[in-house]
Amino acid sequence: MYICRQKSLFSMTKLSVNINKIATLRNSRGGNIPNVVQAAVDCQRFGAQGITVHPRPDERHIRYRDVIELKPVVTTEFNIEGNPIPSFIDLVLQVRPTQVTLVPDAYDAVTSNCGWNTLREKGFLQEVCGEFKRHGIRVSIFVDPIEEMVVHAAECGADRVELYTEPYAAGYGADRQAALAPFRAAALQAQQAGLGLNAGHDLNLENLNYFYRNIPGLLEVSIGHALIADALYLGLENTVNLYKRALQ
Repeated sequence: MYICRQKSLFSMTKLSVNINKIATLRNSRGGNIPNVVQAAVDCQRFGAQGITVHPRPDERHIRYRDVIELKPVVTTEFNIEGNPIPSFIDLVLQVRPTQVTLVPDAYDAVTSNCGWNTLREKGFLQEVCGEFKRHGIRVSIFVDPIEEMVVHAAECGADRVELYTEPYAAGYGADRQAALAPFRAAALQAQQAGLGLNAGHDLNLENLNYFYRNIPGLLEVSIGHALIADALYLGLENTVNLYKRALQ
């Protein structure tokens, strides 16, 4: 087993709470309960080091208006994820978050289900990365744990990559070391390429700590679905602190 023991001594991985599911619950009934903006304020008050939102064109959870209203209250890192279609690009340039994470969502995708082919889409991604970076916004590209895709993400002009961790979560129960192996290789490649490293998708209280302890250079995890589901039973403040404890 490989464990990066120096990591916990010299670095801290930030927890960015994705509040999309708060908006999903609100939208199912109409009105403003639960209040998305207040949820972001509370997550930060409870110790989250970032807030993530992922607006989609159909606004089935986070709405573009929510993103604008969140900007003044997010005092930690604000991360906006999404497919860089024109309306998304305009929104990000208006809000100027700390970070934008580029995700290749299909319009009909229930949730993110793959990373970019950074070789095939390099020209497009270079243009988008350049536009955001000209406005002082850090750019992360969502990729599968494939070393080649990490290398080409660096050539696209990204500052970071976010590793799509669903395959790790799916394989964790059967053989966690085998499930982790491609992510560790991708993380080491990111370090060699000079990229910062984020991760997200299906990370939870069962699998997060092992991932954290064994992935070098992990700067940030973005967690929404599992965290909000846990909060139904454990309470939001307690849940945020449990996830932060898993990053120790």
